[in-house]
Amino acid sequence: MPQGIINVVLTSPIDERNLQKIKAVSSRIHVDQVSPLVVADRKGDFSNKEKLDLLIQQAEVIYGWIHHFPRNLMDRASRLKWIQTMTAGVDQLPEEILKSRVKITNASGIHGTSMGEVVLEMMLMFVKDAPACFRMKQNREWKRYKPKLLRGQTAGILGLGAVGREIARLCKAFDMKVIGSRRSGGPQRPFPEVDRVYPREQLPELLAASDFIVLALPLTKETRGMMGERELRSMKPGAYLINVARGAIVDEGTLLRALEEKWIAGAGLDVFAREPLPPESKFYALPNVIFSPHISGDMPDYELRATDVFCENLGRYLADKPFLHEVDKENEY
Repeated sequence: MPQGIINVVLTSPIDERNLQKIKAVSSRIHVDQVSPLVVADRKGDFSNKEKLDLLIQQAEVIYGWIHHFPRNLMDRASRLKWIQTMTAGVDQLPEEILKSRVKITNASGIHGTSMGEVVLEMMLMFVKDAPACFRMKQNREWKRYKPKLLRGQTAGILGLGAVGREIARLCKAFDMKVIGSRRSGGPQRPFPEVDRVYPREQLPELLAASDFIVLALPLTKETRGMMGERELRSMKPGAYLINVARGAIVDEGTLLRALEEKWIAGAGLDVFAREPLPPESKFYALPNVIFSPHISGDMPDYELRATDVFCENLGRYLADKPFLHEVDKENEY
């Protein structure tokens, strides 16, 4: 059990309510907000470098967004024991952190509702052909058509963690058939919302059986580029790919070909390999692409929910209990 004062360093700005919530976990918690110092440091303003170096060097715990972490963190944080990220994915963490002795926890579990709603939004936009309605409104046209239904269609979900299971639950509410795949394998029906779980080696069968393929898995060495030509050609010509995970899970050059040549019917993309998506990207112009700017995991009270996870883990840290959502560094999630 850690003894004495616990120095917690916040590398991202948070509001006063969340700051007080962290301090209320224990009188042993000392909090330093270094976000302005980190921003200055990253911009080349080293006027407060000594102060920042001292606070980072004294830090036992760091909490913040990964992209707000100071440069060369492991060289500067000799007393660091634990990092709590405000994100679920840790693919942006520097390799030296993943290889260090420092424990890493993330904010898994808070994104299911928001990401599930974006997935269903994209599914509904496709089956109801919402883009056609937007075009008609712009052109002041009135052309009736027969929309499709989600009921009876098959959703294939790759990744059955908290987000994948929530997507499955929502799909079931629309009377869809739900199949899925997860890295760890397991029983054929581990969740009531999933009709069948395919092992990873049967991915082509899952792809061929699905009307919607939903990517809800972390980006790791194993999943990077896993949706390539073989996988996209395994999908039905009338199927849609929806990605709310990470852009690099898909070979984007091959996906562009698949969309242009109609190997698949369309794609709903919230994430891209390069973000922000550059203006010259072909994805903007494709009529069979529905796009959102990596907002599927966000929500009005995100900071509050992420801080609740941190405070729960802070209490566990003080009591020497197992963390919630500790990252398996070997598996990268």
